[in-house]
Amino acid sequence: MSTSAISIQNLSKDFSVPFRRDAVRAVKNLSLEIPPGEVYGLLGPNGSGKSTTMKILLGLVSPTAGSTSVFGINSTLVGSRENVGFLPENPYFYKYLTGLETLLFFGKLCGLAGTPLKHKAHHLLETVGLADAHDRRLGGYSKGMLQRIGLAQALIGDPRLLVLDEPTAGVDPAGSHDIRDLILQFKAQGITVLLCSHLLNQVQEICDRIGIMHQGALVAEGRISDLINPPNQTQLVLENASPALLAALAKQTVEAGARVVGEHKPHADLERFFLKITGGKH
Repeated sequence: MSTSAISIQNLSKDFSVPFRRDAVRAVKNLSLEIPPGEVYGLLGPNGSGKSTTMKILLGLVSPTAGSTSVFGINSTLVGSRENVGFLPENPYFYKYLTGLETLLFFGKLCGLAGTPLKHKAHHLLETVGLADAHDRRLGGYSKGMLQRIGLAQALIGDPRLLVLDEPTAGVDPAGSHDIRDLILQFKAQGITVLLCSHLLNQVQEICDRIGIMHQGALVAEGRISDLINPPNQTQLVLENASPALLAALAKQTVEAGARVVGEHKPHADLERFFLKITGGKH
């Protein structure tokens, strides 16, 4: 039996609030398993507990109850981070460094050095599409370029798990599309990806499974197709169907004891499901 890339068991986290007697529970008895090589989307509105869960998983925050582990190593141990690359939503970089110098800096933090580190840094710059900007200072990088260099630094230590918090935040559509393709490349290489994003159409394109959090609890979890497609409905797609044929089919449907609940173009919408499950308006 293979070890889960991420295992979260009965996780809860309370935060004390000034001038309040009771603590606020940010995460409520959360449990989930993510196998190796999967792209998993952790979704939820602001304040749902996603960021707190990620911080506990990365060993940045201690849980109140329960546990998290990365490839079988408890997140409270330093060793659990050896196989993890992390891109926060708003990464901070030294803007006076060039793209290449930035990767060399992070590579040395990971214990790399010399010619192998230089080769690896150049390879990652090529991978994320920044080879031509390797000698430019980060202070002159666009938001999309900073996200790309952030992906490169997350990969410098050859992680088995990538944790990406809003990797396309503030990026134009073309850049967002490129980052999506990079995530699919990481999956093809066997890297597990935990993705937090508000771009639900992008999540629908690249994630194998999703979990939706709301008010600290996991309210839905599974494969997207299983979640958004009603189990008791079948969609029949016709091409060049005449009005007469549609009327005849509708009549036969009623005679067979079924019911036509709608007639529309085929479309499965994760955003609609998300709003429904979290109580949002649509």
